[in-house]
Amino acid sequence: MFDERELQSIWYGGREPSLPLRMLEAVYSGIVSLRRAAYGAGLLPRVRLRVPVVVVGNLTAGGTGKTPLTIALVEALRTRGFNPGVISRGYGAGARAPLTVDARSDPAVVGDEPCLIARATGVPTAVCRDRAAAAGMLLTSSTIDVLIADDGLQHLKLRRDVEICVVDGERRLGNGRLLPAGPLREPAGRLGDFDFRVCNGGTPLAGEIAMGLVGDEAILLTTSGAGRKLHDFAGQRVHAVAGIGNPTRFFKQLRGAGIEVIEHAFADHHAFSTSDIGFGDELPVLMTEKDAVKCVAFADTRCWSVPVRAVLSDGFFDAVAAMLRATATVPAA
Repeated sequence: MFDERELQSIWYGGREPSLPLRMLEAVYSGIVSLRRAAYGAGLLPRVRLRVPVVVVGNLTAGGTGKTPLTIALVEALRTRGFNPGVISRGYGAGARAPLTVDARSDPAVVGDEPCLIARATGVPTAVCRDRAAAAGMLLTSSTIDVLIADDGLQHLKLRRDVEICVVDGERRLGNGRLLPAGPLREPAGRLGDFDFRVCNGGTPLAGEIAMGLVGDEAILLTTSGAGRKLHDFAGQRVHAVAGIGNPTRFFKQLRGAGIEVIEHAFADHHAFSTSDIGFGDELPVLMTEKDAVKCVAFADTRCWSVPVRAVLSDGFFDAVAAMLRATATVPAA
């Protein structure tokens, strides 16, 4: 309906939204307010699970670093004595019934981010439009004492014990308007409601927890899975492929390693095909890890994945663990 590049220039580039966009924003705002009020008044039922729920999400449409944070949170909670599982809607996943996700799952069926999380962590993972249904399946089939809901802030049906909002430290909240006139899924005032606000990159504001994304290696996508240090590509021209919420962040990361980048930006969650990475030359093709999981089946020896890991203070993870232990359903580790 609207061109993504045009919307990005409005949301983050200072262009004034058109009258149709502002009218749709008013409709969207009313729907968001009514829906939240209905859940708050008990008119729409909410589900309480027998284990605590941590929700990781954002206020803006598109990526802010939720998936790397979810992976880091899984690892941190495991080292603190918890047995976490992950639930997600699974962007683009067609199934309405819950599906388990593992290292062999097809991203086209279960979604790219759940696939990446399952491969990176190995913890029980499930997807469904109804997160409570996904959670119910995991709880009956796995020994889990905490659930992490990836990208679930707006899924109000599922009660949560800890809410973590990730903010893009460079783009922040854009023009501060609601969809589609701006990038916000909910009003900016919601920021004050969250237990933790994590700032990915940029300069954290008061009360925010700093997060950095570190990626210093590249992994070959073919069966050998060989690895190279990212700085080994310094001085070379490469095709950089990014189908994420903010491709500029990936291109900037590569340039920071001294790499000469030919940019290829795609829409977030783009369904890649062979033609998307066939550039008619033998230059290396470097792509984000989220994109790489969708290209493994047709990748060749030009294709490399550049994984990143989220780096946050131990104090943040300790605080999350303390909140979970404070709930009546989780015994002290």
